[in-house]
Amino acid sequence: MKRAHFIAIGGSAMHNLAIALCQKGYVVSGSDDEIVEPSKSRLAKWGILPENIGWDESRITLDIDEVIVGMHAGADNPELLKAQELGLRIFSYPEYIYEQTKDKIRVVIGGSHGKTSITAMILHVLKHHHMDYDYMVGAQLEGFDCMVKLSTSAKIAVLEGDEYLSSPIDRRPKFHLYHPTIALISGIAWDHINVFPTFDMYVEQFKIFVDKIEPNGSLIYCEGDAEVRKIGEQQIERKDVKRLPYYLPKFRIEDGVTIVEHQGKDYPLEIFGEHNLQNLEGARLVCQELGVAGDDFYSAIQTFKGASKRLECVVKNNVFAMFKDFAHSPSKLKATTKAVKEQFPNRKLVACMELHTFSSLNKDFLDQYTDAMENADLAIVYYNEHTLAHKKLAYITPEEVKNAFGKGNVVVLTDKEELINLLAEQQWEAANLLMMSSGTFDGIDFLALGNQLVG
Repeated sequence: MKRAHFIAIGGSAMHNLAIALCQKGYVVSGSDDEIVEPSKSRLAKWGILPENIGWDESRITLDIDEVIVGMHAGADNPELLKAQELGLRIFSYPEYIYEQTKDKIRVVIGGSHGKTSITAMILHVLKHHHMDYDYMVGAQLEGFDCMVKLSTSAKIAVLEGDEYLSSPIDRRPKFHLYHPTIALISGIAWDHINVFPTFDMYVEQFKIFVDKIEPNGSLIYCEGDAEVRKIGEQQIERKDVKRLPYYLPKFRIEDGVTIVEHQGKDYPLEIFGEHNLQNLEGARLVCQELGVAGDDFYSAIQTFKGASKRLECVVKNNVFAMFKDFAHSPSKLKATTKAVKEQFPNRKLVACMELHTFSSLNKDFLDQYTDAMENADLAIVYYNEHTLAHKKLAYITPEEVKNAFGKGNVVVLTDKEELINLLAEQQWEAANLLMMSSGTFDGIDFLALGNQLVG
């Protein structure tokens, strides 16, 4: 049995990889300076929760076969330094995923937005048709007990490809390390300004991603995105790469339900919005490359309810619905608010987003949000001023935020209780609430809030 040690085991991705190795029969150990839920309970269930919190170089011994280090650890982590001193095999998270899947057909889903949803759609369809596959996805999915699966039997691996950095000692974007057989790019919208300070630098990472496609591989790309289309059409030096553009399927909306039409048949869906439908088409082409026919894809996708926090319905009745979404980038805010408004055109839409990421809280990035929530009847922008200090960012005023969003319907708040009170004051008959953030609005209980508003 191989032994693997995780430095920063408590992370969302890291603890799932650790569990996946336990399921594969590895002896797993780990460390971290903080472990919170749900990682803590899940690690404990598998018997790999560290007994003591904190770093301890004595944990690093010569009988460890592989060390996997997470971004949270830091380049000066004492356990990492000890592993380097002993000459142990050290991997970043993406390096290790590649090591485990290098003999498989690797499907890698890249893009500034939509990659979790597309990956989840593909997994849903493959599972429906009882196909064997490994995977790595960035959200908890219904019917899957772990976000990572690594096996010896599967010939296919479906991987969500993040463009953020790999580890404290490997500054390459994660998706550069996967070398896809089938690559997909869903969209490009400037993000991670702390790592890629210009838009051109950010776009360049996707060009490199395409160059990493295996010989005679495939590139599936959203031609509705101008930057993606340029990459799909202009990377002519890779003539061996098959190109498959996608956009929107034929669809209509009836009584709040989106229906896709394919070869004369109707397929009502649980999901909605043009952004999700674009994602669906990308997933269909991936499944087509893996041998799943169109009718079989649409029959399976009808029961797909979406990935966690991706336009996820929290509560609803006949006159009100509350959704939560991971949206935080300008393009995703625009797409998500537009989707909810078009799905329920006769309902008032209150859209609330939290500035939480490094990019969104950066004064130089704020202007990217101009008209990002123009489809909302009331747009609320929330941020915690203490988060600015924690991220060591320059102070931004509510007035600066309001001016950046650029519409008279925008209210800017910095106090959680004021936000809850404002929502409670609204009339929720024939209205919807959309909560968007990569965070938690400082710990708001979405289900409790939704039940309170339903009344």
